Amino acid sequence: MTRTLCLSLPLLLLLLSLSCPARAEPRRTTAAAQRRAPRAPAAKVRLAGNYQREAHEGRVEVLHNNTWGTVCDDEVDIKLANVVCRELGYQSGITWAHSAKYGEGAGPIWMDNVRCDGSEKSLKDCKHNGWGVNDCKHSEDLGVVCSTERRLDQTASRGHTTIARPNGSPAPQWQGLVASRGRQGYGYLGNGHPHEIPRFQRHYPNNRKVQIEEVRLRPILMASKKKSLVTEGVVEVKHAGRWRQVCDMGWSLNSSRVVCGMLGFPEATKHNVKTYKKIWDTKVADPLTRLSLMAKKKGFWVEKIHCLGTENTLSECLAQLSIPRSPTPCKNGRHAVVKCVPGPQFARISSGRPQAPYPVVPVRLKAGPRLGEGRVEVLRDGKWGTIVDHMWQRTAASVVCRELGFGTAKDALAGAFMGQGTGPIHMNSVQCMGSERSILDCYFQEVQPWTFKHTQDASVRCNVPKTGIEKTVRLAGGRVPSEGRVEVLMEVGGRKRWGAVCSENWGINEAMVVCRQLGLGFAASAHQETWYWSGDPNAAEVILSGTHCVGTELSVQQCRRNNHVHCPRGGGNKAAGVSCSETAPDLVLDAQLVQETAYLEDRPLHLLTCANEENCLSSSAARMNWPYGHRRLLRFSSRIMNMGRSDFRPKATKESWTWHQCHRHYHSIEVFTHYDLLTLNGTRIAEGHKASFCLEDTYCPDGLQKRFSCYNMGDQGISVGCWDTYRHDIDCQWIDVTDVRPGDYIFQVEVNPSMDMAESDFMNNVMRCRCKYDGSRVYMYGCHAGDAYSAETEDLFEHQRQITNNFI
Repeated sequence: MTRTLCLSLPLLLLLLSLSCPARAEPRRTTAAAQRRAPRAPAAKVRLAGNYQREAHEGRVEVLHNNTWGTVCDDEVDIKLANVVCRELGYQSGITWAHSAKYGEGAGPIWMDNVRCDGSEKSLKDCKHNGWGVNDCKHSEDLGVVCSTERRLDQTASRGHTTIARPNGSPAPQWQGLVASRGRQGYGYLGNGHPHEIPRFQRHYPNNRKVQIEEVRLRPILMASKKKSLVTEGVVEVKHAGRWRQVCDMGWSLNSSRVVCGMLGFPEATKHNVKTYKKIWDTKVADPLTRLSLMAKKKGFWVEKIHCLGTENTLSECLAQLSIPRSPTPCKNGRHAVVKCVPGPQFARISSGRPQAPYPVVPVRLKAGPRLGEGRVEVLRDGKWGTIVDHMWQRTAASVVCRELGFGTAKDALAGAFMGQGTGPIHMNSVQCMGSERSILDCYFQEVQPWTFKHTQDASVRCNVPKTGIEKTVRLAGGRVPSEGRVEVLMEVGGRKRWGAVCSENWGINEAMVVCRQLGLGFAASAHQETWYWSGDPNAAEVILSGTHCVGTELSVQQCRRNNHVHCPRGGGNKAAGVSCSETAPDLVLDAQLVQETAYLEDRPLHLLTCANEENCLSSSAARMNWPYGHRRLLRFSSRIMNMGRSDFRPKATKESWTWHQCHRHYHSIEVFTHYDLLTLNGTRIAEGHKASFCLEDTYCPDGLQKRFSCYNMGDQGISVGCWDTYRHDIDCQWIDVTDVRPGDYIFQVEVNPSMDMAESDFMNNVMRCRCKYDGSRVYMYGCHAGDAYSAETEDLFEHQRQITNNFI
């Protein structure tokens, strides 16, 4: 033993001397050595995909027992995506993708019902059913999208603060703009986690096999069958031209919400499961029923539909016609049932009660030809304003539609498709997840003044419920389907019958309701004589009279009317009629020009002879000693713009224009504008009016050609996008304020006051200003279009003088 130690000691010294250099030298580190050290630990999670993708997105795969497997998408939220992305070295998660959007994985499905609280350092630290314990298929593989920014260190906490969302999940406060991210196709929400817009709306090959064309509800309960508005029933979808039932295995309230959105309803609610199960069991047990026979056939079913609830249509959801290797279709299941919640304006249709008021929300649709269509305007800081169409898509449009009591959006329209708005532009680059309660909850960018034009205003078309009201009115005798004598279906003497409408007081508002009820757009004109249209002889009797519509009713039957028919004019040739049109003009007064040009003039009576003949002076002028003395006139210029989608033309043809000898010109419209001076409580103390002696294109922007001119008795009108200006120095362009005492007043101008000519929007025909008159000077301020502000702000305008201008 001793000898062995002695021998080994010299050997050890020899090895040490060989391993140490004779002279100390600085240690050289090669590039290869740098690449080898330090060695990173093996990854426990990765992003994969069967399609082209970027490095920060893909299907989530985890390593367990030296085998890579996938994660099921059940019960996933943004917290899980944050944990995965931070574990991979990214700052945070942007969103998650359900239903194998990055392709189906292979191997085991390791995790299901994963629940993270957001603080975990690794996905394996989150709670789940247990490794390999799941009830999923690879068609439910989870994917995530991470932010492109890498974490500064691998131990740092999240790189942004979180705020509490209404649904309880944290949401990053994104400050960056879409453009600054350097990636196309991503929008970032200001009050929630970001959302990738176009990518997840693509239909990958595994989703293309089920293209759902239509959806409907078949009522089963007797209570549902009796209602004119079907809100509850068995779901049936149309695939390849054939109607199929949907199996309720995997069906959820989220899927019901998508169905309801397609049918024009904003939300879905739970139905009575026991009642429908009892009906199903009874029918299936009876071999003679059609259901018991058809339920055994695979062609009768769409066996699985799974939605998140934010999709616009069922085609965007995961759907399977049949489950592979399953001989029995819809095994242990039955047909899916949906119960929808109608918007408040539709809730009373089946009950026969008066129409409920529209929901009071900070969004509205303007100038749309049909129900559920129009330019989107939002209310911020008491002012209504438009939305820029940049990045405007159906998801955001659907949030608007649901907020207004409709379903999801059919179309998100750009380029001022429904006409240009006026006033401020409130929002740009609006991006929504689809679950928001209001468009104001979505991410958007603030708009600096003068950076965008109203030519970029966003519009929508919403899905609206099929109420059947279009079947209770018809047009007869017209040359085209959009015109004719109005005939309505109403209950008379205990039974329903068709009849004519009395034309007494029949005007453009009533015609608008009829055209909208028929889905034919705007009313171009309301006819009080229809001798040139032959109606149905069986519907010649007048059964509706005294009709007075506000213009917002869903049907002419909902308008105010006589309890007992009274029609001195009679029916037949003098029954009411309409002409409908897809487009209409929209006149708006330039409030800024009125405010800038107002002044007082003491005008001698000898210069007012013609104006007096046209009743442009106050009644006290008749008691003066003509031609001596003067009248005090509040003068101003007015510029009227046609912001609609068709030309504005006088109602009367050239042959019926009125000649005025004194001014030596024709009047195509006797009263084109009203001018009023009101007290703060609305009492009129002075007034004026302006006849249209020359309705023409005074100015058209670049690219538009002037088409209407008064020279040589030419055609009169205002082209789309053009202006007609009435200067302050022409006759009757004033209010006679000779008898008005000094004080604070409201100055009001109304264009087309009698609504003789059709427009897409009459609410913006009024312009109002605060007016201070001190006896020798006049001050105009706070000029704005009549519907530019909320009711509360308008009240401030009338009583507290705290309002800003709303210039076009």
